[in-house]
Amino acid sequence: MTDVAVSRPTTRVQARPAGFVVDLFSVAQRAVRQIPREPASVIPALIVPIFFYVLNIGALSKVTGAAAHIDFKSFELPVAVVFAVTGVSRASALVTDIQNGYFDRLTITPVRRLPLLLGLMMADLALVMALAVPVLLVGLGLGVHFRTGVPGMALFVVLSGIWGLVFTGLPYAIALKTGNPGAVNASFVLFFPITFLSTTFVPKAALEGWLRTVATYNPMTYILAGLRALVSQSWSVPTFTAVGDAVLAVGAFGLVSISLALLALRGRVRRP
Repeated sequence: MTDVAVSRPTTRVQARPAGFVVDLFSVAQRAVRQIPREPASVIPALIVPIFFYVLNIGALSKVTGAAAHIDFKSFELPVAVVFAVTGVSRASALVTDIQNGYFDRLTITPVRRLPLLLGLMMADLALVMALAVPVLLVGLGLGVHFRTGVPGMALFVVLSGIWGLVFTGLPYAIALKTGNPGAVNASFVLFFPITFLSTTFVPKAALEGWLRTVATYNPMTYILAGLRALVSQSWSVPTFTAVGDAVLAVGAFGLVSISLALLALRGRVRRP
């Protein structure tokens, strides 16, 4: 008797989409786990702002504070926090994923495309808010007093963190567009004109000429004003107005930066 091989139909097993939320948290969880492995990208973001905050207070407090009639320690604390939260992102890690092919492998899986970017931004938001807290504690240790109390401190950290988040749209846009680590690292240069062409060291009333005109249209001017209001003013209509202006400034900047990042993401995933 001859054995007859019986062919059986094979069933193809395909990965099924896990859902937007699961994809989002999966990407964010991976990004958060990578942060402790790269201390060189986090420690300077904490040390440098604290160093310059203490240095500026020691060098400029008596001169600038007396001339502008302000408490310079309180006036400069938002600047130090903005320094800490700006430019910190997983964009460099994203470039590494692009170069080693990991990002391309993700795009051929059922994972949704949007979480590939938003998951990294979730991790960035957690990181920058964590970085804002030590700088805030240094300010409190040096005698800064929040007239809005603990709620004002919490809003101060959240608003700073959201600013740090929306700024990451720029390095992510560059990372997705170029896949070049040098270009991503150079994106931090964009932070300097945004910050220093504003009320970094003196109130807007003390600025003159073209610098005052630029500061008027610079979103950082309103972000710093909102953060400073939470420190030096009690809860009042002017405080809510300043914070509202800061939220609008962050939103306007974020609309541009995150849109650029999303457009770059769409271009990256459509490449053959």
